[in-house]
Amino acid sequence: MERLKGKVALVTGGSSGIGRATCTLMAAEGATVLVADVNRPGALATVEMIGQSARFQPLDVTKETDWAAAIDQALKGPGRLDVVVNGAGIGVAGDFEDLSLSEWERLFAVNSTGVFLGCRYGIKGIRAGGRGGAIINIASMYGNIGSGDAVAYCASKGSVRLLTKAVALYCAGKNYGIRVNSVHPTYVDSEMLDPIAEMLGGREAMRAALSGLIPVGRLATPHDIAQGILFLASDEAAMMTGAELTIDGGQTAGIVGAFREPSAV
Repeated sequence: MERLKGKVALVTGGSSGIGRATCTLMAAEGATVLVADVNRPGALATVEMIGQSARFQPLDVTKETDWAAAIDQALKGPGRLDVVVNGAGIGVAGDFEDLSLSEWERLFAVNSTGVFLGCRYGIKGIRAGGRGGAIINIASMYGNIGSGDAVAYCASKGSVRLLTKAVALYCAGKNYGIRVNSVHPTYVDSEMLDPIAEMLGGREAMRAALSGLIPVGRLATPHDIAQGILFLASDEAAMMTGAELTIDGGQTAGIVGAFREPSAV
């Protein structure tokens, strides 16, 4: 139960969903966690859930000055940085022909540029400790496949996928000892699906509709995804870099047969 004992992790998007679950799980596994987010009340709630091994770090992932301050705080406070999880993200769906340039730019500012800055400043912070470490970028199954009703989101998450591979090779070429991997979830039953739930008439209706698209028959929970992130952050993943960990319940494997058996669960 101490897979991250003595390590320091900075997690963006820590105020809710996958980010909150990741902060909580990493702390339970021995890490000191910097809960980073623009949502101060939500991040402070995460810190309160965890206790003494967590602290709030204000961070707008689109602002370079915020990143510099966050890394500086990690090195002055806990004194080291071992893991960076770039989990902050937003979604924009709808008709592609109606998508405005400002919506496109806002999505890419958070989902793509934010991850770029997280990698660049994460490398700086981890290198300062001289022990190596791990960077985990949260992409999506829509970083691997397309969706006609989420064109910009797919594009932003696809950029995370290849940014991850390129930065992993950069770090390997520099002998930094920093592993860089991406995580690609299916639909996660978190606050990010609230707009879909509202559109479909409630959360239960949304769960029923989306679960039918996933071979294992249910949505992922934030904890499901956090478990994969924890693995990539731990020494158990020492031979993994430039990889994509797909946690999608089989959704990108193909089409479930028409005569699928009813769930026994």
